[in-house]
Amino acid sequence: MTLKKTLTLFALSAVLLGSVSTLVQAEGIDGPGLKPMLNFNAIDADKDGKITTAEFDAFRTAEFAKADTNSDGQVSADELAAKHMADMAARAAEMAAKMIERSDENADGQLSAEEMANGPRAPTLFERADADGDGSITKAEADAMKDEMGRHGKHHRRG
Repeated sequence: MTLKKTLTLFALSAVLLGSVSTLVQAEGIDGPGLKPMLNFNAIDADKDGKITTAEFDAFRTAEFAKADTNSDGQVSADELAAKHMADMAARAAEMAAKMIERSDENADGQLSAEEMANGPRAPTLFERADADGDGSITKAEADAMKDEMGRHGKHHRRG
């Protein structure tokens, strides 16, 4: 295999991994205590409830094409970074819209400080870190929280 083909395959794998991980967070299959596995709905092109090899290959090819913005058949670090930023921005916009939908009591499309404070929420970081519930966080509790977040990754599910 030539160096060019090897680098292209490596870049395609990186794009796919980044795309799938972003899509996983956005619309994955999950259950109690499980992280989403993949964006089934995005890959199942014919919506028959099954992902074929052809559908998966088409998804990978499309994700590569999205990243290869200059259409040169190669994906640069800048192109990968831009794709990841676009994926994250789309996910952030989706999360923000859902948050407003859940908490916007006066239906003005915006959240006031009061609406945010009154909205549904998982335990705050402070409450989670205060393991003994005494209203303060010891160094040991802070270290334990840091360790927990490290074990579960940056996308640790709260609650």
